[in-house]
Amino acid sequence: MKKTAQILAIILCFSAQVMAQCSLCTKTAQQLGEGPAKGLNNGILMLAATPLIIIGLMVFRHWRSSREA
Repeated sequence: MKKTAQILAIILCFSAQVMAQCSLCTKTAQQLGEGPAKGLNNGILMLAATPLIIIGLMVFRHWRSSREA
């Protein structure tokens, strides 16, 4: 069950339909049009990816070190 939840979380994180815009960014993107709105959304996702990757690496290293002990 735990492995299924992990796989589901990974699939949700990397799905192509993720919308990362707050309400303010959504209104701005609607005024810009379809193309720039997709670019804005992709930029937000890229900015969010860096801290998430760092946190994931820290959790993985902690899990690996606690498993060895």
